[in-house]
Amino acid sequence: MTIRENKFPVKNVIQPQHILVSVFDKTDLAILVNGILNANPAAQFYSTGGTGEKVVNVLGPLAEKHYTSVEAFTGAPEMDGGLVKTLHPKVHAGLLAERNNPKHEQYLAAMGGVYFDVMVGNLYPFTDVVAKPDCTAEQARINIDIGGPAMIMAAAKNWHSVAVISNPNQYHLVSAELSTRGGLPLSFRFLLAQEAMRTVGSYRSAIGQHFGGLNFHRDVLPGLQVEE
Repeated sequence: MTIRENKFPVKNVIQPQHILVSVFDKTDLAILVNGILNANPAAQFYSTGGTGEKVVNVLGPLAEKHYTSVEAFTGAPEMDGGLVKTLHPKVHAGLLAERNNPKHEQYLAAMGGVYFDVMVGNLYPFTDVVAKPDCTAEQARINIDIGGPAMIMAAAKNWHSVAVISNPNQYHLVSAELSTRGGLPLSFRFLLAQEAMRTVGSYRSAIGQHFGGLNFHRDVLPGLQVEE
């Protein structure tokens, strides 16, 4: 594997054209969707499951033109239980690809992908779940978000090319920036990336701390059907 610095020109202001949305907390999502559409009436939204239903509801009659399900985008159905749906090369290539990199442009073109300009994500409420006194190890396990942190961190890593929105509290701020600038500047994308990295770091630390404190025979084994 080769790890190298980005050698290609970084765009200052990015207008949101392709927006990937995957959120557990759907609070105020309409504010962001409408703010993006006001900045770019041709914006295209991509999402899954309940988030997709919310985006479609906000878009109303515009959904037919401005919404694509992730399943339709990737051509891969989700696994039972809502698993794996966003863990797809076409999704992560769009989050990690560098703008102005000819090889990355060719890679996206070959798979029919796009550069995602904005990634909107927030995570399963792991800390809220495990804070309940009757929370079992199994309930904690199934509330570990995999796809969300992967997408948020991918977009945060690639803040040169992607704006990552990791908290509904940022929607008004992003909409205001779009209204003023018509897009999201590099310095603003860096601030968003900083918050996203802190969010994912805290989330993963909470998971490690919780499971690090469990006893297998006392806390885990009683909730399992073990095949001998």
